[in-house]
This record gives sequence, structure tokens and C-alpha cells, in this order.
Amino acid sequence: QVQLVESGGGSVQAGGSLRLSCAVSGRTFSSYAMGWFRQAPGKEREFVAAISRSGSWTYYADSVKGRFAISRDNAENTVYLRINSLKPEDTAIYYCAGSVVTYPTVPKDYTHWGQGTQVIVSS
Repeated sequence: QVQLVESGGGSVQAGGSLRLSCAVSGRTFSSYAMGWFRQAPGKEREFVAAISRSGSWTYYADSVKGRFAISRDNAENTVYLRINSLKPEDTAIYYCAGSVVTYPTVPKDYTHWGQGTQVIVSS
């Protein structure tokens, strides 16, 4: 059984930065491409970023390009999401997810999900 546990969320002021972490256990981490999604209150879950098994490929939603950076450490079984220049519209629950698809960019590509970590950005 694969388990994903996010951490690193919190309340920050606009313009600040956060690094979210997602620790993965239960299976070989390097066999999964990983992604981050977010869901704001009253909105559907949206794709944020993805990274391939090796980390050589990354992909971002247009809305976060230039401010978000996804990375992974296969030795530590962890995927990260660095968020810079936070905006109030970044307020959401952030979820990490694992996929056996090589280049997963939509929710249906992902089979394993964490419980989420809350990010609140105040202006």
C-alpha cells in the first residue's frame, strides 16, 4: 500500500514563500511520476505541477509557471513543491499524487493521493 503524506503548509503573507513536502512510503518511490494539485474553496481540484520518475521532466500549469518549482529526492522518497511570491489566489489545499503514467498531467493519470496540506495566503 502506497502512502503519501504532505507537510509544509501554513498561513503566510502575500509575497512570501513556502516549500511543501510529500513523503511517500510503501512502494518504490522512483517507480512513480509525481504531481501536485490544489483545490481552493468552492472550486474543482486543479493540476499544478508534475515531475517524471527520474526528475528530468517537469511540467507546470500556466497559472504557476515561474513561481512554482517541483523537485524530488528519490533517495529520501520525497517530492517537493517550492512556491515563491505567494498570492492570495494560491490559497488552497495542496495535494500530492503518484502515477504510473510516464508524463501525467491530469487527475485521471494518478492513482495514489495524499490527504493534503492547507496553504492560506493573506494580503
